[in-house]
Order: sequence, then C-alpha cells, then structure tokens
Amino acid sequence: MPPRTHNRGRNRGAPGGSSAARGLLQPANQPLEAPPAHITTVGVRRPGFGRAGKTIPINVNSFTAQIPEGFIFHYDVISADEGSASPKNMQLVKELQEHIAPDVFSDARCAFDGRKNLYASVALDLGGDSREFDVILPGAPVNSNRPPKIYKVQLTLVAKINTEVLHRFVQGKQSQDSAVSTALMALNVVIRMAPSARYPFNVRSFYTPEGARNIGGGLILWRGYFQSVRPAIGRLLINPGPLISLCLSFLGGRQPTLVSRELDRGTHRTLANFIGGIRVITRDANRNPNAGTVRARVVRKLTQVGANELEFVIRHSKETRTVANHYQQVTGHPLKYPGVLCVEVGEGAWIPLELCQVIPGQLVRKEFPKEKRSDLLSFATQKPKERLASIVQGVSNTLAWSQSEYVRQFGLTAGTSPLSINARVLTPPRLTYGKGSKLPTIEPRNGSWNMADKRLYRPATIVAWILIFFDMDLRAATAQIASDFVKACRSTGMAVTHPKPIIRYINGQGNIASDIQAAGADCKAEKGVLPNLVVAILPGGGTDLYTIVKHWGDVKQGVRTQCLKSDKCKGAKMNFWTNVALKVNAKLGGISVIVDSPQTIDPHIPTVVMGADVMHPGASNRPSYAAVVSSVDVHAAKYVATLRVQASRQELISDLQEMTQSMLGKYLLYREKVEKIPESDRAPKRLVFYRDGVSEGQFQQVLERELPLIKAACEALKINPAITLVVVGKRHHVRLFPINDKDADKSGNLPAGTVVDQDIGHPTEFDFYLQSHGGILGTSRPGHYSVWYSSTDFQDNHFSADKMQAFSFALCHVYAPSTRSVSIPAPVYYADKVCARAKIHFDPKKHYEESESGTTQSSEILETYKRDFMPLHPNQTWEMYFA
Repeated sequence: MPPRTHNRGRNRGAPGGSSAARGLLQPANQPLEAPPAHITTVGVRRPGFGRAGKTIPINVNSFTAQIPEGFIFHYDVISADEGSASPKNMQLVKELQEHIAPDVFSDARCAFDGRKNLYASVALDLGGDSREFDVILPGAPVNSNRPPKIYKVQLTLVAKINTEVLHRFVQGKQSQDSAVSTALMALNVVIRMAPSARYPFNVRSFYTPEGARNIGGGLILWRGYFQSVRPAIGRLLINPGPLISLCLSFLGGRQPTLVSRELDRGTHRTLANFIGGIRVITRDANRNPNAGTVRARVVRKLTQVGANELEFVIRHSKETRTVANHYQQVTGHPLKYPGVLCVEVGEGAWIPLELCQVIPGQLVRKEFPKEKRSDLLSFATQKPKERLASIVQGVSNTLAWSQSEYVRQFGLTAGTSPLSINARVLTPPRLTYGKGSKLPTIEPRNGSWNMADKRLYRPATIVAWILIFFDMDLRAATAQIASDFVKACRSTGMAVTHPKPIIRYINGQGNIASDIQAAGADCKAEKGVLPNLVVAILPGGGTDLYTIVKHWGDVKQGVRTQCLKSDKCKGAKMNFWTNVALKVNAKLGGISVIVDSPQTIDPHIPTVVMGADVMHPGASNRPSYAAVVSSVDVHAAKYVATLRVQASRQELISDLQEMTQSMLGKYLLYREKVEKIPESDRAPKRLVFYRDGVSEGQFQQVLERELPLIKAACEALKINPAITLVVVGKRHHVRLFPINDKDADKSGNLPAGTVVDQDIGHPTEFDFYLQSHGGILGTSRPGHYSVWYSSTDFQDNHFSADKMQAFSFALCHVYAPSTRSVSIPAPVYYADKVCARAKIHFDPKKHYEESESGTTQSSEILETYKRDFMPLHPNQTWEMYFA
C-alpha cells in the first residue's frame, strides 16, 4: 500500500481564472531567456526575446498563483461510462467518496475529470495499488421485479508526482515529460471541481444566470467564465421551462397545436434538430402524474404524428394503443393536446411534449441560429474596461478559488488582481501605393489608413460590366449606384473601359444563371466584348442568391462577381464604394498595396508565404473542407488558393502534399511569366507556412504528419527552401488590456502592433501574442503564434524573434479589401474565407439532407460530396476570387 503522504510546505502556488481569465503560479527566480541545450522541445526552441518597439505596461486576464510543494497522486478510474465525461461517472465517484468508502478517502477531496482520471493530494487507502467497489446510485427508479443496479468502480494508482517538476519546467530547466503533463492536467481538474458542481459547464467554461438575456426562440444568453492551467515563462497560468413552450418559442408561435403533423417537412426537421439532445424531466406513465417518479431523460427524436395517432404495442398484453389512449388509461387524465407531437427519449419510449419539462441552464451545443447571431454578438461585446472588471468580479464571486475545498486541499492560494506585465508596440511597416499617388509611401497609424490621394499599386481594368438588381426597391437608385461605383474605381487608379453597365432586374425565383448568361450576351452584342465583372445587389437574407451567383461566376463561367447587400448600397458614401473597388481590383488581378520594409519582406530573399485552414460542419456528419492559400509575387501581396473536401471533423489536411505542390507550382510559374525571374533565381529561399485551426493537442500530429507532406511537395518540384511552420491561434482566451489611458486607442484597446513574448509565453518554446489590429467593438483578441518548425537555425533562416514578429505583423497589412491591418496574417485570413465559400463548389439546385452522426455512413457522405464537388473555372485559379 502506498504511504499516506500529505502536501505540506511553503504554498508556492494557487489558481486564478476568468471569463477568459487565467491565473499564474509565481516562480522564485527569473527564467532563462533561452532554454539550456539539454532541454528538448516539441516546437522550435525559443531563440531569445524580442527587443523592438516601445515598451508599455499592460494587464492580462491572468491571476498570480503559486505551486505547492508535495505530491499529486494520479489514479485510473474504470466505471460505468468509460471514455466519456459522463454525469453518471461523476455521481458514482461522489457516492463512492461520500458514502460507500469514506474511510478510503479519509478527509481527501479528490478531483475527478468525469472520464478516467482521479487526482488526490494524499495517497488513498486502497489496501494495495488497486481496488474495486460496488456502487448503487441514490434515487434510482425502484422496480419490484429487479434489484437495484450495481455499478463496478475500480481505482488504480498509476503515478505519484512531485510538484517540483512544475517549478523546474516553468523555469525552463526541465523538458515537458509525462510527469509535467499529468501535474498540469491535475491542476486543471482541481480548479474546475467546485464551479462545475454549481453551474452548467462545458469542459473548462462555466455559465451563470447573472445578467442573462432572453433573445427569444427558446434561447437565453448566459455569461461564461473560462479557466485553465497553462505553463508560461517562469510561472503557470490559470486563465480563467416546459418543452412544448420551448418549441413554440423556437417556432415563433403561441398555440400548442402548432406543433402537430401539420408542420412542413423543413420546419419539422429544423425543430427536431433544435430539441435533439435536450435533457427533460418526465414522470413515469405507470404512476399518478402528480406523484410519479421524476426522471431526467434526453430527447432523441421528434415524431411525425401526434399522440392520438402514434401507436405502440403493450409488451405483456400485445395490445395496440395510441400514446394518448395509454396515458389516459394509466393516469386517468386525458392529454390536454392529444394532437401535439411526441418525443422519443429511449428505445421505443414516446412521451407527449406537454408532459416534458426542460431542465434549465442547458448549453446550446449545436450551430447557433443565424437569425440570433446579432443578439449573441451584442451580448458578448464588452469594452476592455468592462470586460476586465467582469473578469475580476467573476474571479471573486463565480470561480471563488479561495472558497473551494478542492483548491485548498491541494495547497493552492490565488490572488485577486490581474497580472501586470510589459508589452512592446511594434513600429508598423511602410506601405507603398502606385504611380500617381500624392503619398506613395505611408506608415499606418494604429492599424488604419485611407485611400485619399492614393492609387493602387497595380490597378486592374474593368473592360465591361453587368449590374444586376435582385432587390426591386432600389430601381430609383440604379443610376447613382452605377455612377458611384465607377467613380470610386477610377479614383483608385482602376481603368473602366465601358463605364455604362448592362443593367438587369432579375426575379430571384427564376432561372438566375440563364438570366445572367443572357445579360452577358447582350453585353457582347452592345459593346463588342464580354463582361469581366458582374455586380449583384442582393436583398436581405439573400444567401441562396449569393451561392447561385458565385457558383455561376467562379465555377461555371470564370467571370468575376461582386455581391453587395442592398441595405448597404442605398445612400452609401464614397468610402463604401472605395472599399468595394479594393475587392474588385483584387478579383481582377490587381494588387492594392505592398509592404516596403526590407527588414520584414525583402525582395532579395524570395519567400513564398502560405496559409492553411480547415473548416468543420455543424452538428452533422457532413465533410470538412481544407484550404491552402499561397503568395505568388515577390512582395507577398498577391495570392492564389486551392480547396479540398475531406473526412468530417478531421483536423489534419489529407491532401496537403498535392495542395502545397500546386501552390508552389503557381509561385514558380508566376515568377517566370510575370516577374521574368531567371531560372537560376526563381526558386524560393524561404517557405513560411502559417497553419490555423489546430488545437494544442494536435501540434505534434501537425509536425509528424503534415510537415513531411510540405517537404515532399518541395522535393517533387526540386526546390529546397528553408521551411518555417507557424501555428496561428485565435481560439484562445488571453486578453490584453491597457493600464494607462494614453496607451489605449479610441476603442479602449491596446494599439495595433502590441506584442508579448515574455511572462505569459511558453517556458521553453518560441511563441508570442500579437495584437495586430486596431479595436472597433468590444475587446480585441491577439493572435497566438507558435513557431513549431524551422528547417535551419533561425539566423540562417533570416529570422530572429524580432524579425518573425515583424514579418507576421507586416503580413497583417496586405489584406487586399481593407485599409486596416487584420487580426491574423493575410494568407491565413484568406484561407478561412476560402473554406467559408465551400458551398459555391456544389450545384445550388441540389440539397443535401442534414444527417446526425451515425444515421448515415460518413464514408458514403464523404464520397457523395467529393463526387459532387466542382473545381474552380480555370479563369479563376490565378485570381483572388475570395477577396
């Protein structure tokens, strides 16, 4: 039996958290700038810290804590629902701890993740390394014909970890091994035990009803708080009604009879998808409805017919009854709404909607309704000062680490003030516009500039164009819209050969593709040339029209299209039309602006820059989409893209070698045909690959499986660039806040170019946080950059910490449709847009049924989508159709 060892000592640590809050475990000594040679890393070893830029003080949504001395005991748990974070598992361990075997646990408050892992601050008295227990859950339904169900729960000691490993790791003096990883996992579980017992939760996030907002449709917005333990430089961070009424609210109606067989197929499918997975309280039909056993069940399906038509066979008597008759016979009370639909809550168990009560505080785990997204955005948007105050309040009142028995048991204590550190504000890159500009070279201010007195670096030409209105309310504004668009294009330096467009008013219910085609023929007949641009004005909610227009232009005909919302066009100012001109210029092959800073993008060091992303479907087994976008010019300002269909929810890119090889081939061909570079100098010396959409748990897989595919693509083309792989993350919870008002922009956020690579970065690996964009609404989120591979030493690869940060910042300024720097490098931003446009590659007339995972074989669905996927028209493969 392992010794009963207690944690004692100087209490070097404690957690912190937030609504995106994290906490810190404070070290005794300052960490090394670069880790010692014997330290092994998964990503690139930190080459040192950056020095460039103006230093300013900032706050971070993190809270100081300390690492306790002592041991963490790790136990493997085998229980009812092995492998899933089951509430039943939590109940079993709680019952075991409090009633079945309290002597085994003594006074220990163990932290359990609900799956397989239980952590204790003392050794448990198992009488050995393993022990099995019989557990009966309290409150289980009692059936006189069967004994209560007995669950087997087995605990096995698998590790005893000295927390000293955490001290050494955050100091950069130890590699991240299994002991470090287990200790970090243990602390994550410890800090979420108390709030998970009080609030609805989703892994590391907790939601409270304080300040909730009802947005209709059965949805109530609750504010959430996130917390996690993460390693940093010199410390650890802890970043901290009735069912029928719900259906009516979702459908926007009042009468219960609305939820009947009269629902059309599409509405029924949408409602069924909305309520599927919701937990409800029902009463046993075999008991008095006012005194029956209350049971919590999960909605599986929604019936097509009402309780008065839905029949089933009584198991013992073989009698056929309707659900409505059954409930009346058993309870003596008829259903109030017998024609209303039922839900399946188990194999063959049908419950009328009116007898189900929704358990409050459940999370919406499916795709959020599009019509409610503006409400969600409004609710979630908080100015920086408001957000930080909310975080501090949440730490004190909601997460309340000091009140957690689990936190205290593991020897943790937490501060209540956010972490204050230093950040640096980088100098923005110089941007160069084209000939005829009064100010050809500019330096942005807080990530923003304008097109006044500037001409595009490489303006495109509109030969002839078509203007299509799907919104007839704008007929009176037709001439003004056409005139303003042409004026804006010419003001940027673009040429418009035939300024007067072919104008058509098209019924959105007709054959749209044929109507556009006919307008093109009219253009040829009237002007002698085919149009190279179609501008379509769409009404509100014109998503289907958008898909049809884009499919016609990008896939079928190879004609550039620009879709605009009618409410934006009516009375629009010239600034709006100038932004439209920037989009059109990029789609027609032009270049808006280039970075003219040799220290960041040096034409003498030919560099190809790529961005890659993967987009997953909502709650269905539809396939995922992977996009790779690549620069082709010496200035990394012009991009091309490729898109592929792949297995549902697969994060790694299956066809990455072919996609990368295709992009590199276009880069080499552009260098030859357009830039006229001799063959001896044509190959890139560097390939910087920015990868988005990767969770931290998959970084190793990217290195092991995607990196070889990138290398293979280079080898196939007989080129050997120095490869740098950078993972860009936006789905993190770090937020940066100005301490002094003078360091804030107009929105209250930190200025564009704010970078942090100390204090909150990884203890040994090369990463940094870069807030590259100016604030507009709410609190800005910095990008998190992790350099995971460099094929040569950083000096040989022409990158230092300062240069990598400046290079990434510069790429945030070449997003063609904008005169603002964006939040992530342009190629990554483009890759996200290419994925989002995946639907244009399919026939708009064909509709694919939504299918929950398991109802249809995923392999069959994938093959269907791959077969139906249509590639870009050859005319578009060289252009930024996605701008």
